[in-house]
Amino acid sequence: MKSIALKFILFALVMAAFSACGSDSNAGAPASKPKPKSMLADEPDPMNDKGIGPVTEVKLDPEVDQELAAKGKEIYEKMCTACHKPEEKFIGPPQKGVLERRTPEWVMNMILNPEQMVKEDPIAKKLLMEYNGSPMANQNLTEEEARAVLEYFRTL
Repeated sequence: MKSIALKFILFALVMAAFSACGSDSNAGAPASKPKPKSMLADEPDPMNDKGIGPVTEVKLDPEVDQELAAKGKEIYEKMCTACHKPEEKFIGPPQKGVLERRTPEWVMNMILNPEQMVKEDPIAKKLLMEYNGSPMANQNLTEEEARAVLEYFRTL
């Protein structure tokens, strides 16, 4: 009796393995790569998204303005370090390399208009969920202060 049960189990396992290896209707076709997350239909390309807020255009000089960056670092250290660390995830995302992931306009709009951004901007909504629903606090910075912080981010 045990021998029959073992043979049945062995047969079922072999059949399951063969059925898992069944033919693929796309066999021989080049594998389709999934679209990058930034290119999914329900999410805008983060390098084209300017966000929602007062900033519609930011022109960055090729050279970092060191004086402006120093001012931005002061503001960042005073207003942002409770939730952000430049190079690691904390309560909020790290800023190092942010301009490789987002447009300068998006970054400034997130600083200046976080409430509306997390309500209406798909990327900000996704970040809100990724960081356990901790919304970014509005520090009521001026555009000039936000621009200084942005320049500081360029130095990271």
